[in-house]
Amino acid sequence: MLNVISQGADTSAPPLLIVHGLFGSGRNWGVIARRLAEDRLVLTPDMRNHGDSPRAPVHDYPAMAADLAEVIEAHGGHADVVGHSMGGKAAMVLALTRPELVDRLIVADIAPVTYTHTQMDNIDAMRAVDLSRVSRRSDAAEQLAATISEPALRSFFTQSVDVTEKRWKLNLDVLADQMPKILSFPDIDATFDKPTLFLSGANSDYVRPEHRDAIRAHFPSARFARIPGAGHWLHAEKPREFEDSIRAFLSMTSKREA
Repeated sequence: MLNVISQGADTSAPPLLIVHGLFGSGRNWGVIARRLAEDRLVLTPDMRNHGDSPRAPVHDYPAMAADLAEVIEAHGGHADVVGHSMGGKAAMVLALTRPELVDRLIVADIAPVTYTHTQMDNIDAMRAVDLSRVSRRSDAAEQLAATISEPALRSFFTQSVDVTEKRWKLNLDVLADQMPKILSFPDIDATFDKPTLFLSGANSDYVRPEHRDAIRAHFPSARFARIPGAGHWLHAEKPREFEDSIRAFLSMTSKREA
């Protein structure tokens, strides 16, 4: 079972499951999860090979979707699901293969397609950190600065450094080995016709007009929205706007269902 941080309490609303992206963790969503937990239970798991969840040799979307299914089944059997990037793909596969578990789906800045970019340069940068010389996260950030120019990205990566144990809370070897599967999207002959929102950063190119056909093929009820001034890390760059978009979609679809 995945390590899961839970906030809030059971109410008449279904739990909200928030699924992080590659190199992330459930704790990255702390502030947004805490605010959304004002009126429901919010669950933020660490995905396999991330954070405090188990390590495994396989890191593909059917396996990740099965992990998420276990979490939902342990918390009432259905949930609203938000997934960002890799987590968005895992959430899509969950909705397509186990639709009874997902009430509403929000996919943050990713499409059900195979991408051609790679994250291997970031993995190489993290592997190059001499953890024996790290006594605080800022030490790791200083070493990452040699290859990663963006301070925000360095800060994000170092959240996964276990300073006490002097190790990464990321299974970098498996993530490197499974990178082609992480960049891909499985061939699934299924649709999910419940309320679905594809929420993107206006400055991001992860969800493009040419992806609309693939999205509609799997998610015929999909709606689309963009957050101005945000890139791929829209929840970190514009947290209030991201939260407001989640609340608006869930409120709108609740009224429609009522």
